[in-house]
Amino acid sequence: MLSTFIIALREGLEAALIIGILVAYLVKSERRHHLRALWTGVAVAITASLALGAFLSYTSAELSPKGEELFAGTTSCVAVAMVTWMVFWMKRTARGLRDELHGKAEVAVAAGALSMGTLAFFAVAREGLETSLFLYTNFKTVGAISTSTLGLILGLGVAVVLGYGIYNRSVKLNLSKFFTYSGVALIVVAGGVLSYGIHEFQEFGFLPGPDAFAWDVTSWMPKDSFIASILGGTIGFDTTTSWLQLLVWAAYLGLTIAAYLAPAKAKTPQNA
Repeated sequence: MLSTFIIALREGLEAALIIGILVAYLVKSERRHHLRALWTGVAVAITASLALGAFLSYTSAELSPKGEELFAGTTSCVAVAMVTWMVFWMKRTARGLRDELHGKAEVAVAAGALSMGTLAFFAVAREGLETSLFLYTNFKTVGAISTSTLGLILGLGVAVVLGYGIYNRSVKLNLSKFFTYSGVALIVVAGGVLSYGIHEFQEFGFLPGPDAFAWDVTSWMPKDSFIASILGGTIGFDTTTSWLQLLVWAAYLGLTIAAYLAPAKAKTPQNA
């Protein structure tokens, strides 16, 4: 539940802020007639994101056990790569995001309603498609569908409320700190998804050492126990973890978090 809440809150708030910036631009520039095209693009992007989630779930259910292991391992690694890239992308572009979107919106307004709808679609779809893929792999990692769904609904609900509050300036939130802390949390969740993907590749036979366990605590902590579910949904803990899973998980977290929290390098002035 906690992991899906974090994913939905972080990604949902990013999408809400992007929509808010575009809406505010159209309202302040007295171009409200383009709002319909903007919301149409948002609706299409949300529909596409839901369709991707449905496709992934349907495909996984129709595969053979071996095929599902390969599919789950591949989607997990792709999801981790996308989330990691997006976390670093947001860190680099957060400060200039408003100006960048205003510039794109100005060009889109000049081109017409279709261009504005397309801008809104791609801006939201980038978040939505990534979220669908990451949530699908996280659902597979956690295994508890009911609590994970509740976390998803709560996360999206809080993201919408915060986004609307920030747009109306009724909510003050230190976005820099929020994205920093939530970025670290996403990286931790991604580490668990990556560990799950390694496990699936080991079960498929693509990677060695599926039975070389760093620990096996299932005798006193069943996989479906409450504590195992909480740990699995937060830090990616598995009651049976291979040495390869542990090494990849630790290396990913150590290197990625260190790079993410490293201070940005100051730009050196170029000589004329």
